[in-house]
Amino acid sequence: MGIHDWTRVNAGTFHAFHTAWITEIQRALNNGILPADYYALAEQVAGLTVPDVLTLQDVEPSPRESRGKRKPDDDAQGGVAVATAPPRVALSDTISEAVLLSARQRRLVIRHTTGDRIVALLEIVSPGNKEKRSALDQFIDKAVGAIDEGLHLMVLDVFPPGSFDPRGIHGAIWERMKGIYDPPADKPLTLAAYASGAAIRCFVEPTAVGSELIPMPLFLTPDRYVNVPLEPTYRGAYEGVPQRWKRVIEGGI
Repeated sequence: MGIHDWTRVNAGTFHAFHTAWITEIQRALNNGILPADYYALAEQVAGLTVPDVLTLQDVEPSPRESRGKRKPDDDAQGGVAVATAPPRVALSDTISEAVLLSARQRRLVIRHTTGDRIVALLEIVSPGNKEKRSALDQFIDKAVGAIDEGLHLMVLDVFPPGSFDPRGIHGAIWERMKGIYDPPADKPLTLAAYASGAAIRCFVEPTAVGSELIPMPLFLTPDRYVNVPLEPTYRGAYEGVPQRWKRVIEGGI
């Protein structure tokens, strides 16, 4: 199907699609993609970070439930090991621990400590995230704050760069973390996955309107991930878009 030009419609129309896409991704992850000890759930709160999309949580079983099950240390066996199968994206980069510490020294990090430990977040960028400088700063603060808390993150940006994010959302996030990113001129949209650890790694797929969405890695640990099937979940969400708006999105009006 490929990515549509969502700048053709208003924010409310995209929001409806955004909500449906999250539901499709949640369904796919919970139906066999995630290891048994993990689950995906929409619209949860992670410490001081409030994602408006998807959270990935690690179940901490009760003593009775844990009998005969894997030990917590075995959780790392879920997902694909990066060393065995690196994510198949166009670009990757790393920010060293020393650089991260210099950026963090003025920040107070609050960690989430409930029984269902949140390990990863998935964010879909909306037009409102780019509308004003304050809105963009809030989104970037939220994303970087999640990574600083030790959470892994995926950001899907299907909108072109604007005046407040000339290198796209990933460029703004990576710049805040003292990294550098220059998107290709012919691929202004960005899919990005971040693995949080002693060093922060990003895996980036520049893309464009009309291009199919590749599977992207959602990290469960700094070294292991599952691939999120973005194209089939996108198609499933798009099926529910009203015909009136499909004509607009596809250029019929």
